[in-house]
Parts: sequence; structure tokens; C-alpha cells
Amino acid sequence: MIRIVVAWVLVSIITINGFDGYYNYGISQCRFSSQDLSDLEYIHSYVFNKVELIRFNSTVGKFVGYTELGVQNAERWNNMTDQLEKYRARKDTKCRPNAAILYKDILTKTAKPMVKLRLGTPSIGDSPAMLMCSAYDFYPKMIKLAWYRDEQEVTGDVISSEELADGDWFYQIHSHLEFTPKAGEKISCEVHHTSLKEPQVVDWGSSMPEPERNKIAIGAAGLVLGLIIAAAGFIYYKKKSGGRILVPSS
Repeated sequence: MIRIVVAWVLVSIITINGFDGYYNYGISQCRFSSQDLSDLEYIHSYVFNKVELIRFNSTVGKFVGYTELGVQNAERWNNMTDQLEKYRARKDTKCRPNAAILYKDILTKTAKPMVKLRLGTPSIGDSPAMLMCSAYDFYPKMIKLAWYRDEQEVTGDVISSEELADGDWFYQIHSHLEFTPKAGEKISCEVHHTSLKEPQVVDWGSSMPEPERNKIAIGAAGLVLGLIIAAAGFIYYKKKSGGRILVPSS
């Protein structure tokens, strides 16, 4: 699968000169993190032998030196009014148009979720089984996972996570359904997302491996057997206690 790499920095190297194994280059960056580009800034750096000598930052509005030579050049270039104004203008002439294009290209793209339905470990309680429906690698963020039993939506015994960012523009989400299996019933996880023309439905049974279905069946049988044993024990106790007269002790 091709992944989109988060690119908050637009970079273009404008000059590279090499001699005797050393390289001198200038690099331009457009940095931003908001869609409205309110925090947009233009940065241009001059580097020699991996050491940054001097930098222009549109937020600062002037050149700043980081070495002795860089400080000397920064002072000289800041006094060159025409050149300084050209650098100040690059945030709007270079960065803003390209950043807007980047956002448009990304925000109009969608990625379909990869949906998995599998058996999970139930929490402490009366439910012998738990299903987990997971959606991976989807974009944009907004998504809905819904559970259905025999075509009826289930809202109780459902726990869902928030959309979790993977750090690469993609998201994942997980939803859990605790339940007691019934013979012949149909359980489905339904996924709604803007990348899908219609909801994606994954049915329990057809998508679940045979061993996992057997585990649920065994769990359900164990629960029923436990209830039968408990009921038999209670009946036995009532019969035994009914034949005795309890006398309070002094």
C-alpha cells in the first residue's frame, strides 16, 4: 500500500557547489501546520560542510548569523534593502501558493478503510464472547462503526475507541461488542466512511476462522452448563433444608 508522508515542510534546494569533498548549498523551506496557513513562514539557510552559517526567517524578518562569518554577512545583507525586501516577499510569492496546492491535493484524497472482524477477550462479566471490529489505514478521520444483530442495530454492550492517528495521515479505530451467542443469529459490523460509495459490511461467521467460532460456541456452552449446575445446586439445597427444623441456639 502506498502511504502519504506527512509533509508540513516544503523544501527546495536552490544551489549546490562542491569542491575538495565539501559542499556549500542554500535551502528554502516553507513551514506550516494549519490549514488556513496562519502560521506560514519562509526560511532560507546557507550551509557549508553541514554547518548552517546564516538564515533568513520571515517571522524574524531579517538575516541571522550563526558563525563568525555568518554574523558578518547577516549584518551586511540586512543593510541591502532591495535584497531584504525580496526575501520578505517570498512567503507570499513562493510559499503561500504552493502550500495551498498541497493542502488541496491532500484534503481531496480519501483512503478506504481495511476492516477486520475478530474474536477478542471479554471483560469480567456475564458475556462469554466479545467481537472486535477494527478499521485501519483510512482517511479522512471521520468514520462510523455500527453493530447489527439480525438486522437490528446494537447500541448497548458496545465500546468504541476514538479515531487514532497513525502519524502518516492515516487513522485506525476499534469497536468491541460483548454478547451471548444464539443459534442462527447474524452479527455484522457496518462501516460508514466518505471513501465508500456504500457502507462496508463484515459479517461474523463468514469472515471468522473456524477455531474462533468454536471458541465462542464453547464459551456459550460453558455459560449454559454453569447456569444448569447452579440451578441444580440451588434445588438440592432447598430440598435438603426443607426437611429439617432449625432451632435457634441459646
